[in-house]
Amino acid sequence: MVDVSDKDRSIRTAVAGGSIRMEPETLQRITDGGIEKGDVLAVARVAGIQGAKRTPDLIPLCHPVALASVELAFRAAGADVLEVTATATATDRTGVEMEAMTAVSVACLCVYDMCKAVDRGMVIGQVRLLEKLGGRSGHWVRDE
Repeated sequence: MVDVSDKDRSIRTAVAGGSIRMEPETLQRITDGGIEKGDVLAVARVAGIQGAKRTPDLIPLCHPVALASVELAFRAAGADVLEVTATATATDRTGVEMEAMTAVSVACLCVYDMCKAVDRGMVIGQVRLLEKLGGRSGHWVRDE
């Protein structure tokens, strides 16, 4: 584990994104509330938050941080892609990039789990850091 004891506590924020490609009918059923297991986006939001909070249990040598907030947003991108964005914030000595990316990953896995009975061909992809603020390295934004 990297020693962060000489770093100052500061507000650190990370934004991550990802996507899940599916049949257009599956995305329509999600947005219409037509999935048998329930409200897919509400459950995926909770799953993503839980994933962020459990990041140090999943990623070896990842520092536990006291998360102040984790927010997830979902957006249909065309007829067959659901985009997922997570924003994680903490006041700590190390960043929250892993927490944001874990939140996106777990939220996408939750969508897959809840919808696999109607669409086993879904593809999760493009999980990536979009932006980070705070700490010694300052502000970083992905060029896309």
